[in-house]
Amino acid sequence: MSIVPEGIKLVCIGVAAAVVGGVASFWLKWLGIPVLVLGVFFTLFSVYFFRDPERNHVFAPGEIVCPADGTVLSVGTEDNPGVTVVRIFLSVFNVHLQRSPMDGKVESVTYTKGKFAIAYKPEASKNERNLIKITGDNGRFAHVEQLTGSIARRIVAYVKPGDTVKATDRIGMIYFGSQVAVYLPVTSRVLVKSGDKVYGAETVLGLW
Repeated sequence: MSIVPEGIKLVCIGVAAAVVGGVASFWLKWLGIPVLVLGVFFTLFSVYFFRDPERNHVFAPGEIVCPADGTVLSVGTEDNPGVTVVRIFLSVFNVHLQRSPMDGKVESVTYTKGKFAIAYKPEASKNERNLIKITGDNGRFAHVEQLTGSIARRIVAYVKPGDTVKATDRIGMIYFGSQVAVYLPVTSRVLVKSGDKVYGAETVLGLW
């Protein structure tokens, strides 16, 4: 298992702090030992949080890939009756990469400023966010929205308009606790429900 590029810098910071703390502990134990402990903890946490596990599940052509690890908050229509929205809450313990739900083309990546409400609250739908619109054949689409939480303050999109993606491809990441919303045609059949635990590039979110 590897870690995403965004985590390498933080791992290096943690290792550096641990080394400094270890050296300092020979002269100033009261200072060096706490720095050493914090450095080791920060390093291990960064490796864990920014982990990038391989996901090798093979999906059938009619299956929609779940884009994120987490717990399903809700499934249903919201502002647009022609679109089904699946909201997934990502705790700090979940893998925070997002994956493409389908084969297709990235039509747009739109960043919107917003609030920083707790990610599992309804008002989190108005949080700072990225909307990645992916379209495919026969009018199919899967729009993946990355939303920050009360702690998460950074969203990273790995794709840009015009890119071609395959189902399960890595398309972005959100730092720390957050939410991912998936927008699908209302004609699709969603297979998950509120409370379900789901896994990016492993769980079948629905069927076209």
